[in-house]
Amino acid sequence: MKYRLPRKDQNEPSLAFGGQALIEGVMIRSRKYVVLCVRKPNKEIVTNIEPVDSLTQRYKALGVPFIRGIVAMLETLYLGFKGLFFSANVAVEEEGEKFTYKEFAVAIALALGVTSVFFVVPFLLTSLFGLTGIIFNVVEAIVRLTLFLLYLAIIASWGEFRRVLQYHGAEHKAINAFEAGVPLNVETVKRYSRFHPRCGTSFIFIVVIVSIVLFSIMPDLGFAVRLAYRLLLIPVITAISYELLRLSGKYRDSALMKVLTAPGLVFQRLTTKEPTEDMLEISIKAVTETSRLIATQSGERGVSVPDGGSEANS
Repeated sequence: MKYRLPRKDQNEPSLAFGGQALIEGVMIRSRKYVVLCVRKPNKEIVTNIEPVDSLTQRYKALGVPFIRGIVAMLETLYLGFKGLFFSANVAVEEEGEKFTYKEFAVAIALALGVTSVFFVVPFLLTSLFGLTGIIFNVVEAIVRLTLFLLYLAIIASWGEFRRVLQYHGAEHKAINAFEAGVPLNVETVKRYSRFHPRCGTSFIFIVVIVSIVLFSIMPDLGFAVRLAYRLLLIPVITAISYELLRLSGKYRDSALMKVLTAPGLVFQRLTTKEPTEDMLEISIKAVTETSRLIATQSGERGVSVPDGGSEANS
C-alpha cells in the first residue's frame, strides 16, 4: 500500500519531527507525540504511542531561544533512553527478562558522564603540547574529533550494533522521503539517502565549531579555570548549537548551512548503514503513524495506515 502526506505537511520539515534508531525498531517524535515501532522475535510489529508534554510548551520562559536548546537536549536524552529500554524489553520478551528503571537511570548518568569526558579529556591531552590561544582550541577540537571518530569506528565495527545502525539509516530514509512529500512505500523510500543534515552526528560537528569560538573568547585565568569552562559551558554550547541546528533545517539550501552540516553527513557513513526492506517497513510505519496523529490533531486527513498486520498499542 502507498502512503501520501497531507498536502499541508509537504515541504514543511520541522526540527521537532525527528527520530532515533532503537533495538529492532525506530522511534519518531513530533511536537506532540512519540511513536515507537519495534519488531518482536516472532516478526510481529509492536507500536507504542506516547504523548509528549514538553516543558517548552508548558512554560513559555523555557521556550525562548537558547534556553529551549538545553531543555530540548535533556528531553531528547530522556526520551531516547526510554525508547531504547522499551525496544530492549520487546526484543527480550520471550526470554522473560526486563530492564528496570534503575538501569534506565544508570544509563542516563553514564551518558552524561561520557559527555563530560569528551570535553575534559581532549583539554587535558592538548595541555601536554604547551600550546596557547586559538591554536590550543583548534588542536583541542581536533583531538576531540579524533576521539569521537575512534568511538564511532569501534561502535560501527561491533557486530551486534550493526543492526541498530541499519535502523538509523532506515529512519533517515523515511524522514527524507517524508520531507520530500513522496508516497511512503518501501520501493520509494529505499531510493532516498540514509544521510540527514539534522542528525545528531551533524550536531556534534556544530558543537565542535561552537566550542572553538566560545573557548577562544573566554579569558585565560589559569589551568583550573580553563578546565572548569569545559564543564560549565556545556549547556551554553548546547544551546547555541541547537539554534544553529534549527537554522540548518530552516535554511538547508544555503551554502553556509551546507558547509556547516557537510562533515556530519560524511561521518554518517559510520553511524548509518543501508537498511533491509523489513527495517524500512518499520521506519515507514513509525513515520506514517506520527503523521496520522499530527493530521488527526489538526483536523485534517492524514496518511493511510496499512491494512492488516499485527500491532499492539500500550
